[in-house]
Amino acid sequence: MLDVNLARIRAHRNNIHRYQRLLRTKLSELERRFVEGRLADEQAALDALAAETFPIIRPSPSCQSASPGLRSEL
Repeated sequence: MLDVNLARIRAHRNNIHRYQRLLRTKLSELERRFVEGRLADEQAALDALAAETFPIIRPSPSCQSASPGLRSEL
């Protein structure tokens, strides 16, 4: 599963770079709006997939309750 998600992340990053390159070219207003929309969609998809693949690890409540005691010993 991790390999699949990493491949999907890579694909989104490649698409984002492609759209960013396109925005540096001469585009009509309609084309620019389309590319900007696709860029926003790809960025949102990448952010969601990255959050799913690499969730933030939070310390358990038992670890947090041990912290004040350690501070008082120092």
